[in-house]
Amino acid sequence: MTAVLPVLILATSLVPALLIFWLPERAWRARAWLNLGGAAVKILLVVFLMVEVANGVTHEARLDLAPGLYLLLRVDALTLLFVSLSAFLWLMTTIYAIAYLGDGPNLSRFFGFFSLCVAATTGLALAGTLITFFIFFELLTLTTWPLVVHKEDAKSVKAGRLYLAYSLPGSAALLVAIIWLESATGPVIFAEPGDLRVLSDASLMAIFALFALGVGVKAALFPLHGWLPEAMAAPAPVSALLHAVAVVKAGAFGIVRLIYDVFGIALTAELGVGLPLALLAAFTILWGSLRALQQTEVKKRLAFSTVSQVSYIILGAALAGPYAVIGGLVHLVHQGLMKITLFFCAGLYDERAGITRIDQLDGIGRRMPMTSICFTIGAMGMIGIPPVAGFVSKFYLGLGGLQAGEPWVVGVLAASALLNAGYFLPMLYRIWFGVAPADAPQADERSLGMLVPAVATAAASLAAGLFAGAAISPLAWASLIAAGYLP
Repeated sequence: MTAVLPVLILATSLVPALLIFWLPERAWRARAWLNLGGAAVKILLVVFLMVEVANGVTHEARLDLAPGLYLLLRVDALTLLFVSLSAFLWLMTTIYAIAYLGDGPNLSRFFGFFSLCVAATTGLALAGTLITFFIFFELLTLTTWPLVVHKEDAKSVKAGRLYLAYSLPGSAALLVAIIWLESATGPVIFAEPGDLRVLSDASLMAIFALFALGVGVKAALFPLHGWLPEAMAAPAPVSALLHAVAVVKAGAFGIVRLIYDVFGIALTAELGVGLPLALLAAFTILWGSLRALQQTEVKKRLAFSTVSQVSYIILGAALAGPYAVIGGLVHLVHQGLMKITLFFCAGLYDERAGITRIDQLDGIGRRMPMTSICFTIGAMGMIGIPPVAGFVSKFYLGLGGLQAGEPWVVGVLAASALLNAGYFLPMLYRIWFGVAPADAPQADERSLGMLVPAVATAAASLAAGLFAGAAISPLAWASLIAAGYLP
């Protein structure tokens, strides 16, 4: 089964996508079962593979395309951290999207690209070589663009154009970096790093910068983040997908691979490129929070919050100390759970109460209590209030900063927590203590298809914090990964 399982786990989202495109619009049951069935099978495969990887078993599949050029899918602990998150959140987002979109237009197109997006994300996580990573990285761009422009209105089309305007130059930078590096070293295999010292320090630093630029677009690093807030023109399920499951996580995951599997921690430190990246991530954390404070729309505020929060992952990866690595890796999971909860709730507020702006939130907690409890849990986690998962990530990142001899990291985390409180607490005050105007539209939570995913991800965000010390928690798996990379 060594070569079969990586292909199967990719096929769980690829096959449903290809079948869905052929379904007529009225075949909503078949469409739903293909997506839900694929997500369920993927979760089962992930659980099995986690047991295998924890016991030291390796699974990989290779497809030779030409002499010296091949695709490699490999399952390792880092792969499963990302794939397990995407599998669970794909299931939740599919349930949510079915209820959210109802009987709207172009649903076969939407769910086809929706599953293709998850397939591209899975392939990117499974990639065992740089070329394989690049192919799936580009497929992710191509499969998410139709989702961004799904509404086909002027705002969505503009957002789609901006997304490509940022993504395509980033892809070009990434391709130049890969060609430059592999022309000197041969194919770069993640688990078997070659000797990069055949290149000069200046060349390696330039290649590192091109890599960081290429994947930094999707990670929404400053100043490459401009596309993300505008992409909020997409439907709520797409926003959830972009922020928690696919695009921004793919960018952060790419930077983790760059530091740990392409250059290696030792060479990254020797070249001195880790600290500048950490400083850029720290600036992005603060910049995103400051911009979030200025937003009046719920989804725009959440978008700038993502710009800030994803850079925690990059900060931990760049610092490369034991606790920092664990904090950054576990935040990849924790941020996904918390942020998707917030976007699920934002979609519920919009669809069930007509709320899109922050000044419309007054009193909604009494009219939509379960949605508001879930939103509160997500917001508390983003601030870093225990026992929600976000506290665990930030605690480890703070320890990691001190361990790496960079005490300024603690100051950045403290400032970020204050800024997060500054833009989330006023929202929570309005939700629970504000008074709804007399002419407020009717609100209800009767859409279980939208409410249940929000409750499930909010509960997962809380459980990941409460049971962080358990043997099967995200923190435990992040610690397993860190032990494999650190001396």
